[in-house]
Amino acid sequence: MRIFYGVQGTGNGHITRARVMAKALFAAGIDVTFQFTGRPAGKYFDMEIFNGYQLRTGLTFNTNKGQVSYLKTACDVKPITFIKDVKSLDLAGYDLVISDFEPVTAWAAKTQKKTVLGIGHQYAFRHKIPREGSDPLAEQVMKYFAPADRSVGLHWHHFGQPILPPIIDTPEIPQNVLKNKIVVYLPFENQQEVIKLLSPFKNFEFHLYSPGDISSKFAHIQCNPLSYEGFQKDMYNCSGILSNAGFELASEALQLGKKILAKPLHAQMEQISNAAALQQLGYGHVMHDMDSSIIEHWLHDDHAVRITYPNTAKVLVQWIQNGLPEMDTDFIENIWNAVEVLQINL
Repeated sequence: MRIFYGVQGTGNGHITRARVMAKALFAAGIDVTFQFTGRPAGKYFDMEIFNGYQLRTGLTFNTNKGQVSYLKTACDVKPITFIKDVKSLDLAGYDLVISDFEPVTAWAAKTQKKTVLGIGHQYAFRHKIPREGSDPLAEQVMKYFAPADRSVGLHWHHFGQPILPPIIDTPEIPQNVLKNKIVVYLPFENQQEVIKLLSPFKNFEFHLYSPGDISSKFAHIQCNPLSYEGFQKDMYNCSGILSNAGFELASEALQLGKKILAKPLHAQMEQISNAAALQQLGYGHVMHDMDSSIIEHWLHDDHAVRITYPNTAKVLVQWIQNGLPEMDTDFIENIWNAVEVLQINL
């Protein structure tokens, strides 16, 4: 079986999910070609697991000071390049096309009249899940950015809908957690402003990961370049995650039992909805602006939620090998019945 798998590369969450799927697909002996779009070639890192991959320009969203800039996004779109990318992608030799909200793959499949399977968090928004910050433009983006004929939506809870748990690694639960160690990943915020905001909290050790070359003059704030291995190592024994409201990082934090403080991007419906879901479920804290008083309260909160999710990637690979049968109620309920939610004290 040959699969072409397109992944949106703008944020690291899609790539993290793709790493887990790649491991499961390759373990099943499936021949997979991965394509990534949405960021410059030199900005990808730790991509060895994909066994060689294709890169195209694709489409992405531009942000400024923690907010999506639709004007800059529109100005930076390269329609001729996008059309060329779509036309140059030949999917004739593949048995299945998958898109993790990746537009070039999705539109190439549509143009070539090949069925495309959408797998990812964004496809959960086809169902009745917590939704805030929506507007007509956001709804159209969700619908047409990376259209799929069939889709598998992912979320932290089923909300009574035919969606599945997150696709994440299922590591052993950490035995030694450093109570004052906090991992910070706020790539869409001004990093110097983040450092300034965290500087008064000297009783905590902050490990800040940033896409740029950032330095800190404070001993308790350590700045790190983006690194999959380094980030996972720091995340494993920290007590909390301070981040934007991306889906995949929060999923990993819940799996490991880390407390969460999420700051959603302004004007980004998906992140605002993720924040609403975290609050509704009682899985994390939210701040809509960078607020030192909220951060201080969260830092001294010892409560967290640990969720044991099943190996969704393995389930999906088996489902793909079985020919993508309809997911009936029993199939979905059996998967969610394996989920365990535990309230813990750090």
